[in-house]
Amino acid sequence: MSTTCLRAITAAESEVSSASLEPWGQRPGATGEAATSGWKLLDQNGLPAVGVWECTPGSWTVTDRQDTETSIIVAGRARVTDADGTAHDLGPGDVLVLPLGWSGTWEILEPTRKVYIVAT
Repeated sequence: MSTTCLRAITAAESEVSSASLEPWGQRPGATGEAATSGWKLLDQNGLPAVGVWECTPGSWTVTDRQDTETSIIVAGRARVTDADGTAHDLGPGDVLVLPLGWSGTWEILEPTRKVYIVAT
């Protein structure tokens, strides 16, 4: 197990908000464009996945999420609606936690970029 820092990004670099991302294609099951792209900072077996994700406007439903995601929105506007109908509007600086088993809908209102950590 490595005991050194894998990657440090400082706010002064603005790397997260301006980095070029790799195209990942349309979000499966989405309506609208929902073109995604990303930058995987860490994606190793047994460790949480960490990266930067971006999506253009569109929406999709998630049923019984199989992992837990914690994200911070760095750009754009989105709405996450829980299965019970509770809507959460998100923008830069907002933190989102979607727990294991979460069901609901993502709606990307304007191109949105987030930093994410996904743990199983």
